[in-house]
Amino acid sequence: MARKCQISGKGPMTGYNVSHAHNKTKRRFLPNLRTVRITLEDGTRKKIRVAASTLRTMKKKGGLA
Repeated sequence: MARKCQISGKGPMTGYNVSHAHNKTKRRFLPNLRTVRITLEDGTRKKIRVAASTLRTMKKKGGLA
């Protein structure tokens, strides 16, 4: 399964580890994904993977419901 938020579409970003001597090596910044259970209109429950920042926004704006 891809490391991608199923609501916002956030995925991994790339960048560098930078040492004190300014040596650069490639690295990946992964999104902070959480598995959340949601209830659909027909009453069934489904698990989705959502970024933590998206969860905070959903709680602030009123969620999926």
